[in-house]
Amino acid sequence: MIRSRGIKTALGKFLYLFCMLLIISVLSFAVINAAPNNFFPGGEINPDIRPEDIERMKIVYGLDKGLVERYFSWLLALARLDFGISFSSGKSVQSEIVSRIGVTMAISLISMFVIFAVSLWWGIRSALKQGSIFDRISKQAALISYAFPSFYLALLLIMVFSVWLGVFPIGSLESASAKTGIWRLFDIAWHLALPIIVVVLGGFGSFVLYIRALTIDILKSDYIFFAQARGLSDKIVARRYVLPNLYPPIITILGLSLPSVIGGSVILESIFSINGMGLLFYQSALSRDYPVIMGILIIGAFLTLLGNIIADLVLMRLNPYFKREAAR
Repeated sequence: MIRSRGIKTALGKFLYLFCMLLIISVLSFAVINAAPNNFFPGGEINPDIRPEDIERMKIVYGLDKGLVERYFSWLLALARLDFGISFSSGKSVQSEIVSRIGVTMAISLISMFVIFAVSLWWGIRSALKQGSIFDRISKQAALISYAFPSFYLALLLIMVFSVWLGVFPIGSLESASAKTGIWRLFDIAWHLALPIIVVVLGGFGSFVLYIRALTIDILKSDYIFFAQARGLSDKIVARRYVLPNLYPPIITILGLSLPSVIGGSVILESIFSINGMGLLFYQSALSRDYPVIMGILIIGAFLTLLGNIIADLVLMRLNPYFKREAAR
Protein backbone atom coordinates (compact mmCIF):
# COMPACT_ATOMS: atom_id res chain seq x y z
CA MET A 1 0.00 0.00 0.00
CA ILE A 2 2.77 2.39 0.97
CA ARG A 3 4.76 1.44 -2.12
CA SER A 4 1.76 2.05 -4.39
CA ARG A 5 1.22 5.40 -2.67
CA GLY A 6 4.85 6.34 -3.34
CA ILE A 7 4.53 5.29 -7.00
CA LYS A 8 1.37 7.37 -7.38
CA THR A 9 3.11 10.36 -5.83
CA ALA A 10 6.09 10.01 -8.19
CA LEU A 11 3.80 9.65 -11.20
CA GLY A 12 1.87 12.72 -10.07
CA LYS A 13 5.11 14.69 -9.83
CA PHE A 14 6.19 13.73 -13.33
CA LEU A 15 2.73 14.50 -14.70
CA TYR A 16 3.11 17.93 -13.10
CA LEU A 17 6.51 18.26 -14.81
CA PHE A 18 4.98 17.42 -18.20
CA CYS A 19 2.11 19.91 -17.78
CA MET A 20 4.44 22.68 -16.62
CA LEU A 21 6.81 22.07 -19.53
CA LEU A 22 3.87 22.29 -21.92
CA ILE A 23 2.73 25.62 -20.43
CA ILE A 24 6.29 26.98 -20.46
CA SER A 25 6.74 25.94 -24.08
CA VAL A 26 3.54 27.71 -25.16
CA LEU A 27 4.42 30.94 -23.34
CA SER A 28 8.06 30.92 -24.45
CA PHE A 29 7.22 30.19 -28.08
CA ALA A 30 4.61 32.97 -28.16
CA VAL A 31 6.85 35.57 -26.49
CA ILE A 32 9.91 34.80 -28.61
CA ASN A 33 7.97 34.95 -31.87
CA ALA A 34 6.25 38.16 -30.77
CA ALA A 35 9.62 39.93 -30.45
CA PRO A 36 10.34 42.55 -33.14
CA ASN A 37 12.58 41.68 -36.10
CA ASN A 38 13.88 38.22 -36.86
CA PHE A 39 17.08 36.41 -37.69
CA PHE A 40 17.31 37.19 -41.39
CA PRO A 41 17.57 40.99 -41.35
CA GLY A 42 19.56 40.81 -38.14
CA GLY A 43 22.94 40.98 -39.84
CA GLU A 44 23.79 37.30 -39.39
CA ILE A 45 23.65 36.68 -43.12
CA ASN A 46 24.80 38.67 -46.11
CA PRO A 47 23.26 42.17 -45.83
CA ASP A 48 23.15 42.34 -49.65
CA ILE A 49 20.94 39.27 -49.95
CA ARG A 50 17.84 39.72 -52.10
CA PRO A 51 14.34 39.72 -50.56
CA GLU A 52 13.30 36.71 -52.62
CA ASP A 53 16.24 34.75 -51.20
CA ILE A 54 15.14 35.65 -47.68
CA GLU A 55 11.61 34.44 -48.42
CA ARG A 56 13.03 31.22 -49.81
CA MET A 57 15.06 30.68 -46.64
CA LYS A 58 11.97 31.31 -44.50
CA ILE A 59 10.20 28.55 -46.41
CA VAL A 60 13.14 26.19 -45.78
CA TYR A 61 13.01 26.88 -42.02
CA GLY A 62 9.21 26.82 -41.90
CA LEU A 63 8.88 30.48 -40.92
CA ASP A 64 6.33 31.10 -43.66
CA LYS A 65 3.66 29.16 -41.70
CA GLY A 66 1.31 30.52 -39.06
CA LEU A 67 2.33 30.73 -35.42
CA VAL A 68 0.06 27.91 -34.24
CA GLU A 69 1.11 25.59 -37.05
CA ARG A 70 4.77 26.30 -36.38
CA TYR A 71 4.31 25.61 -32.66
CA PHE A 72 2.69 22.21 -33.17
CA SER A 73 5.31 21.28 -35.76
CA TRP A 74 8.03 22.22 -33.27
CA LEU A 75 6.23 20.34 -30.47
CA LEU A 76 5.99 17.16 -32.55
CA ALA A 77 9.69 17.41 -33.36
CA LEU A 78 10.45 18.00 -29.68
CA ALA A 79 8.63 14.78 -28.78
CA ARG A 80 11.29 13.03 -30.91
CA LEU A 81 14.01 15.04 -29.09
CA ASP A 82 14.55 17.04 -32.26
CA PHE A 83 15.09 20.69 -31.32
CA GLY A 84 15.48 21.85 -34.91
CA ILE A 85 18.33 23.44 -36.84
CA SER A 86 20.27 26.48 -35.68
CA PHE A 87 19.88 29.49 -37.99
CA SER A 88 23.43 30.68 -37.26
CA SER A 89 25.53 27.54 -37.52
CA GLY A 90 23.30 25.25 -39.58
CA LYS A 91 23.93 22.47 -37.04
CA SER A 92 21.28 20.69 -35.01
CA VAL A 93 20.28 22.51 -31.85
CA GLN A 94 20.67 19.28 -29.91
CA SER A 95 24.34 18.93 -30.85
CA GLU A 96 24.98 22.61 -30.08
CA ILE A 97 23.50 22.29 -26.58
CA VAL A 98 25.04 18.88 -25.81
CA SER A 99 28.50 20.19 -26.67
CA ARG A 100 28.12 23.08 -24.20
CA ILE A 101 25.85 21.93 -21.39
CA GLY A 102 28.59 19.95 -19.65
CA VAL A 103 30.69 22.95 -18.62
CA THR A 104 27.62 24.91 -17.50
CA MET A 105 26.36 22.05 -15.33
CA ALA A 106 29.86 21.48 -13.93
CA ILE A 107 30.15 25.12 -12.83
CA SER A 108 26.61 25.09 -11.41
CA LEU A 109 26.87 21.80 -9.48
CA ILE A 110 30.35 22.45 -8.08
CA SER A 111 29.35 25.97 -7.04
CA MET A 112 26.14 24.76 -5.36
CA PHE A 113 28.04 22.04 -3.47
CA VAL A 114 30.66 24.51 -2.19
CA ILE A 115 28.00 27.11 -1.30
CA PHE A 116 25.98 24.46 0.57
CA ALA A 117 28.98 23.16 2.54
CA VAL A 118 30.37 26.62 3.43
CA SER A 119 26.97 28.13 4.27
CA LEU A 120 25.91 25.18 6.43
CA TRP A 121 29.02 25.38 8.61
CA TRP A 122 29.10 29.18 8.67
CA GLY A 123 25.39 29.69 9.36
CA ILE A 124 25.25 27.15 12.22
CA ARG A 125 28.44 28.46 13.82
CA SER A 126 27.19 32.04 13.56
CA ALA A 127 23.88 31.09 15.24
CA LEU A 128 25.62 29.15 18.03
CA LYS A 129 27.80 32.21 18.74
CA GLN A 130 24.98 34.72 18.36
CA GLY A 131 26.04 38.23 19.36
CA SER A 132 29.77 37.47 19.25
CA ILE A 133 32.36 39.20 17.05
CA PHE A 134 32.32 36.18 14.72
CA ASP A 135 28.55 36.49 14.35
CA ARG A 136 28.69 40.20 13.59
CA ILE A 137 31.46 39.74 11.02
CA SER A 138 29.55 36.82 9.46
CA LYS A 139 26.38 38.89 9.07
CA GLN A 140 28.25 41.76 7.44
CA ALA A 141 30.12 39.42 5.07
CA ALA A 142 26.87 37.67 4.15
CA LEU A 143 25.12 40.98 3.48
CA ILE A 144 27.99 42.17 1.28
CA SER A 145 27.88 38.90 -0.65
CA TYR A 146 24.10 39.15 -1.04
CA ALA A 147 24.20 42.78 -2.24
CA PHE A 148 27.30 42.62 -4.48
CA PRO A 149 26.47 42.40 -8.22
CA SER A 150 27.96 39.23 -9.69
CA PHE A 151 29.11 40.88 -12.91
CA TYR A 152 30.98 43.59 -10.98
CA LEU A 153 32.54 40.98 -8.68
CA ALA A 154 33.67 39.00 -11.74
CA LEU A 155 35.30 42.06 -13.33
CA LEU A 156 36.94 42.98 -10.01
CA LEU A 157 38.43 39.51 -9.50
CA ILE A 158 39.62 39.40 -13.11
CA MET A 159 41.37 42.72 -12.60
CA VAL A 160 43.05 41.57 -9.36
CA PHE A 161 43.86 37.89 -9.94
CA SER A 162 44.24 37.81 -13.73
CA VAL A 163 45.55 41.23 -14.78
CA TRP A 164 47.57 42.34 -11.73
CA LEU A 165 48.66 39.08 -10.12
CA GLY A 166 48.43 36.75 -13.12
CA VAL A 167 47.24 33.83 -10.98
CA PHE A 168 44.28 32.83 -13.15
CA PRO A 169 43.66 33.16 -16.89
CA ILE A 170 41.40 36.01 -17.99
CA GLY A 171 38.91 33.82 -19.81
CA SER A 172 38.12 30.87 -22.10
CA LEU A 173 37.81 27.22 -21.10
CA GLU A 174 41.33 25.99 -21.76
CA SER A 175 44.70 27.18 -22.99
CA ALA A 176 45.54 27.10 -26.67
CA SER A 177 48.58 24.96 -25.89
CA ALA A 178 46.70 22.60 -23.56
CA LYS A 179 47.94 19.01 -23.57
CA THR A 180 45.81 15.91 -23.58
CA GLY A 181 44.90 13.57 -20.76
CA ILE A 182 45.04 14.57 -17.12
CA TRP A 183 46.98 17.75 -17.88
CA ARG A 184 44.09 18.99 -19.98
CA LEU A 185 41.74 18.39 -17.04
CA PHE A 186 44.05 20.40 -14.77
CA ASP A 187 44.12 23.17 -17.35
CA ILE A 188 40.30 23.27 -17.56
CA ALA A 189 40.04 23.25 -13.74
CA TRP A 190 42.51 26.15 -13.61
CA HIS A 191 40.38 28.14 -16.06
CA LEU A 192 37.12 27.35 -14.21
CA ALA A 193 38.49 28.17 -10.73
CA LEU A 194 37.87 31.93 -10.94
CA PRO A 195 34.31 31.64 -12.36
CA ILE A 196 33.42 29.16 -9.59
CA ILE A 197 34.91 31.51 -6.97
CA VAL A 198 32.73 34.32 -8.35
CA VAL A 199 29.57 32.17 -8.09
CA VAL A 200 30.44 31.04 -4.55
CA LEU A 201 31.30 34.53 -3.28
CA GLY A 202 28.14 35.95 -4.82
CA GLY A 203 25.84 33.16 -3.68
CA PHE A 204 26.81 32.09 -0.16
CA GLY A 205 25.52 35.24 1.58
CA SER A 206 21.80 34.54 1.28
CA PHE A 207 22.33 30.91 2.33
CA VAL A 208 24.33 31.90 5.42
CA LEU A 209 21.64 34.36 6.54
CA TYR A 210 18.89 31.81 5.85
CA ILE A 211 20.61 28.97 7.73
CA ARG A 212 21.54 31.28 10.61
CA ALA A 213 17.90 32.38 11.01
CA LEU A 214 16.66 28.78 10.88
CA THR A 215 19.26 27.64 13.40
CA ILE A 216 18.37 30.42 15.83
CA ASP A 217 14.71 29.31 15.71
CA ILE A 218 15.73 25.69 16.30
CA LEU A 219 17.94 26.68 19.25
CA LYS A 220 14.87 28.15 20.96
CA SER A 221 13.21 24.71 21.07
CA ASP A 222 12.74 22.85 24.35
CA TYR A 223 14.72 19.79 23.31
CA ILE A 224 17.75 22.04 22.67
CA PHE A 225 17.52 23.42 26.23
CA PHE A 226 17.35 19.87 27.59
CA ALA A 227 20.36 18.84 25.48
CA GLN A 228 22.39 21.81 26.68
CA ALA A 229 21.29 21.16 30.27
CA ARG A 230 22.78 17.67 29.98
CA GLY A 231 26.13 19.34 29.30
CA LEU A 232 26.38 18.42 25.63
CA SER A 233 28.87 20.49 23.62
CA ASP A 234 27.83 22.81 20.81
CA LYS A 235 29.31 20.38 18.27
CA ILE A 236 27.16 17.48 19.49
CA VAL A 237 24.04 19.66 19.73
CA ALA A 238 24.58 20.86 16.16
CA ARG A 239 25.18 17.34 14.80
CA ARG A 240 22.39 15.51 16.67
CA TYR A 241 19.65 18.11 17.01
CA VAL A 242 20.21 21.07 14.69
CA LEU A 243 21.28 19.39 11.44
CA PRO A 244 18.34 16.91 11.18
CA ASN A 245 15.89 19.81 11.49
CA LEU A 246 17.80 21.94 8.98
CA TYR A 247 17.83 19.42 6.13
CA PRO A 248 14.18 19.80 4.95
CA PRO A 249 14.18 23.60 4.50
CA ILE A 250 17.72 23.56 3.06
CA ILE A 251 16.78 20.93 0.46
CA THR A 252 13.75 23.03 -0.46
CA ILE A 253 15.80 26.20 -0.91
CA LEU A 254 18.42 24.33 -2.94
CA GLY A 255 15.74 23.16 -5.36
CA LEU A 256 14.41 26.71 -5.68
CA SER A 257 17.92 28.14 -6.17
CA LEU A 258 18.71 26.05 -9.25
CA PRO A 259 17.10 28.51 -11.72
CA SER A 260 19.18 31.43 -10.45
CA VAL A 261 22.39 29.41 -10.70
CA ILE A 262 21.65 28.33 -14.28
CA GLY A 263 20.38 31.79 -15.22
CA GLY A 264 23.52 33.41 -13.81
CA SER A 265 25.63 31.40 -16.24
CA VAL A 266 24.52 33.74 -19.05
CA ILE A 267 26.35 36.71 -17.52
CA LEU A 268 29.22 34.68 -16.06
CA GLU A 269 30.08 32.82 -19.26
CA SER A 270 29.81 36.00 -21.31
CA ILE A 271 32.32 37.78 -19.05
CA PHE A 272 34.78 34.87 -18.89
CA SER A 273 34.24 33.82 -22.55
CA ILE A 274 33.40 30.27 -21.48
CA ASN A 275 31.86 28.32 -24.32
CA GLY A 276 28.91 27.02 -22.33
CA MET A 277 25.15 27.00 -22.55
CA GLY A 278 24.85 30.48 -21.03
CA LEU A 279 27.08 32.06 -23.67
CA LEU A 280 25.23 30.14 -26.38
CA PHE A 281 21.93 31.55 -25.11
CA TYR A 282 23.34 35.09 -25.09
CA GLN A 283 24.69 34.80 -28.64
CA SER A 284 21.46 33.24 -29.87
CA ALA A 285 19.38 36.00 -28.28
CA LEU A 286 21.48 38.66 -30.03
CA SER A 287 21.11 36.94 -33.41
CA ARG A 288 17.45 35.93 -32.76
CA ASP A 289 18.26 32.27 -33.36
CA TYR A 290 14.80 31.02 -32.29
CA PRO A 291 15.41 27.24 -32.35
CA VAL A 292 18.47 27.51 -30.10
CA ILE A 293 16.70 29.90 -27.70
CA MET A 294 13.70 27.59 -27.40
CA GLY A 295 15.91 24.54 -26.93
CA ILE A 296 17.86 26.14 -24.09
CA LEU A 297 14.69 27.44 -22.43
CA ILE A 298 13.07 24.01 -22.50
CA ILE A 299 16.17 22.24 -21.18
CA GLY A 300 16.62 24.86 -18.46
CA ALA A 301 12.96 24.55 -17.47
CA PHE A 302 13.21 20.75 -17.45
CA LEU A 303 16.31 20.76 -15.21
CA THR A 304 14.70 23.29 -12.85
CA LEU A 305 11.45 21.33 -12.54
CA LEU A 306 13.33 18.06 -12.20
CA GLY A 307 15.46 19.54 -9.41
CA ASN A 308 12.33 20.65 -7.56
CA ILE A 309 10.71 17.23 -7.96
CA ILE A 310 13.83 15.48 -6.67
CA ALA A 311 13.87 17.87 -3.70
CA ASP A 312 10.21 17.04 -2.97
CA LEU A 313 10.85 13.29 -3.16
CA VAL A 314 13.86 13.60 -0.84
CA LEU A 315 11.76 15.60 1.61
CA MET A 316 9.17 12.83 1.56
CA ARG A 317 11.82 10.32 2.60
CA LEU A 318 13.09 12.64 5.34
CA ASN A 319 9.60 13.17 6.73
CA PRO A 320 9.34 11.20 10.01
CA TYR A 321 5.60 10.59 9.47
CA PHE A 322 6.30 9.03 6.06
CA LYS A 323 8.96 6.79 7.60
CA ARG A 324 6.59 5.60 10.35
CA GLU A 325 3.91 4.79 7.80
CA ALA A 326 6.36 2.88 5.65
CA ALA A 327 7.53 0.84 8.64
CA ARG A 328 4.02 -0.40 9.46
